[in-house]
Amino acid sequence: MIKHEKDRAWIMVYTRCPQKDSYPEGLAASVHFAVSRDGTHFRALFQNYGMLFAKAQIDGLDRIDPRGVADPVLLSLKDGRFCVAARRVLEDGTEDESAGGRMLCWTTRDFCTFDEEVLWDRTQLLTLLEDGKGQEAGMAVRTRCQIGDEWVMGSVLSIDAALCDAVCRRWEKLRHVENLLPENPGIASDADLEDLCVEAVYSDGSRARKRVDWDVDFDAIGDAAGPGRRTICGQIRPQIEGFPLAKGYGDPVLFFWDGKWHFLATNDNRNDIGLYIRQADTIEGLFAPNVREHLILGVDEEKGFIQTFWAPEFHLIGKEAYILFAVGPKQWGPQCWLMKLKRGRNPIDPAAWEEPVRVVRKDGRPLCEDGITLDMTYLHAGGRSYMVWSYRRHIGTPLDTGSMLCIAAVEEKEPWRLLQDPVLLSRPLYGWENVSGTINNEGPHGFVYNGRVYLTYSGGAANGYTYALGLLTADEKADLTDPRVWTKSKTPVLSFYSVKGHYGPGHNSFFEDEKGQLWIAYHAEERMDSNLRCDAVRRVHFGRDGEPVFDLDPKQDPAPGLRRVEVTVTIEPKET
Repeated sequence: MIKHEKDRAWIMVYTRCPQKDSYPEGLAASVHFAVSRDGTHFRALFQNYGMLFAKAQIDGLDRIDPRGVADPVLLSLKDGRFCVAARRVLEDGTEDESAGGRMLCWTTRDFCTFDEEVLWDRTQLLTLLEDGKGQEAGMAVRTRCQIGDEWVMGSVLSIDAALCDAVCRRWEKLRHVENLLPENPGIASDADLEDLCVEAVYSDGSRARKRVDWDVDFDAIGDAAGPGRRTICGQIRPQIEGFPLAKGYGDPVLFFWDGKWHFLATNDNRNDIGLYIRQADTIEGLFAPNVREHLILGVDEEKGFIQTFWAPEFHLIGKEAYILFAVGPKQWGPQCWLMKLKRGRNPIDPAAWEEPVRVVRKDGRPLCEDGITLDMTYLHAGGRSYMVWSYRRHIGTPLDTGSMLCIAAVEEKEPWRLLQDPVLLSRPLYGWENVSGTINNEGPHGFVYNGRVYLTYSGGAANGYTYALGLLTADEKADLTDPRVWTKSKTPVLSFYSVKGHYGPGHNSFFEDEKGQLWIAYHAEERMDSNLRCDAVRRVHFGRDGEPVFDLDPKQDPAPGLRRVEVTVTIEPKET
């Protein structure tokens, strides 16, 4: 029985029972968190998705050997930190003898960020515990409670209520909770009315400026009774809603070029053969029923362009426009290529593109001679240029290394030639990246914001419901080819738990609209048992901590009950 204490709250850690078709072992055998205000009723954090995953081990043949956790416990350490400790187990849940009886541990001060995992034995743990008295003065109690529809056995620790508030702000889904409008703004034209916006406030205290479709125009309110105050009403302009926007397309990319919007993607409807592009005046027009697709690169047996026309991306590199893509010959094996747009030409015209060039190493040798390369993206940060891509050896064999992310510096004048040997950036070591043997890190795409580089990538099943987005971050001024400057998120930033009805969200890209607002595009499935990749876009929000939020559902942002707004304005005299 947990004793209720004023100004206290409770945090619990637990694992979940695997569910073969909806929450497999790679996800269930991780540390989950829940909080309670009364010590009795607990509410799951992070939508009841795992938050701490044991890292896989790399065996002597460079293969990934997955790990999981069991029986997690919470401890309070004498230096003010907290510790999450658990038994490290093999993928099937049996004991991991390589752990040598030691506990897998993560330390934290705030349950928002966690130090890297370490293996500690019981003696080390006892010396770190509060007062060194073991369970009586540092270890949490164990209790059984209901989380959603599932009963779990968890380890519960009392924490300060204010700390619990901060934990909830970090891990609970962001909500639109309030609108702020300027007080008696002056309106002298339709342009002033168009610029009259709402500041939406979110549950973490962050804000976002939103445009409003007002019920009246300036002439209507200005001519009604001349200058003076008027109360006007309107509706917050919605995001681009609707999922799917397009069916049968993976790896979507949207870009604005020469006054038009364009859409590129892996075209599953054409068996991933050929590069096709759409063009329209608006983003919505790209997904109109009668929109035309233009073939800009087709099968060419002489060049070895036969199959797997994958993941085309449009990038401005220096002053030149390129499409980066992967393509494979008759014998399956996609590799990275790029082609440049001729200046002043329309990208929907196949003759507007120069001959494709294969990406090579600094000495001119192919980028890869012992595996496959794909999903190449371009990143410009700190005045330097980089290519990031996915690389995999021995796919489909017992020696499969899994796909991994690599990075190398390039020059803008010759972006197809690396300036250095490829550097390993990330491998799928967490359970959510390697669900049921998917061992997948692919689809990188990045942006720079407030001096930080944000590089998303995808893990899990590329055309299944477990596909998810991970995140790597670094300082913009750092040498991004140094793996030590990057921080890898321990949890996915977008998964099938993030937005209802979007299963397997992944392989994303970013783009800015005409107002400079950042958006994310990705593919997902409509049903858990579907493999039909479909496309979605949504606004990227930046939270109170300045970090990007990718999972705001357009159906809830703006919140339905806050879409109608009203404001009193001052009508100013028309200029004569």
